[in-house]
Amino acid sequence: MIKNSTSNNNPYFSIQHFGSLPAVILLFTIVYMFNYTIVIAQSTLPNFKDYSINEKIYNGLTAPLVLTRDDLMFKTRLKWATKNIKPNFAGHYILTTWGCGAQCLMGAVIDAKTGKVYWIEFSICCWWSSSLDDEIQPIEFRPESRMIVFTGFRNEKDGDNGTHYYQFVNEQFVHIRSVIKPEK
Repeated sequence: MIKNSTSNNNPYFSIQHFGSLPAVILLFTIVYMFNYTIVIAQSTLPNFKDYSINEKIYNGLTAPLVLTRDDLMFKTRLKWATKNIKPNFAGHYILTTWGCGAQCLMGAVIDAKTGKVYWIEFSICCWWSSSLDDEIQPIEFRPESRMIVFTGFRNEKDGDNGTHYYQFVNEQFVHIRSVIKPEK
């Protein structure tokens, strides 16, 4: 065993508490690797700026809705959005959501230039259980970005509680990455 050559007056830290110098080195290596892993994981999360649009935010008149047969069930909600919301997503889209149950949202984006509707293909629920942050938003988006972030369970699916990153490309939501919250 390696003896501590410094004064043994400090009862809180000495190599003797850890057993040996290799044990101390191993402990510090593990702590360093754990912290480094957290930094790397956080730095690789998608960023709204990485999905910036290459156009100005549209501020013209919103085109009349072009509804399909499947859209008719939500015609009132979609019409309300075109009359009350300016483009708020990906340059020229109006993203609108509404409740579909307790702690559940569904929604669509409407192209303000063409009036076409593109559906978010899943509901998002239970976002309050996905984060310790009381200010968490179940859906985050920006007018100048194609990225959208959903927090919670998609379609209330077990094991899917987390943060889900998508980009809106060619009129569809394309999955980028999910960070699933570990179950307790």
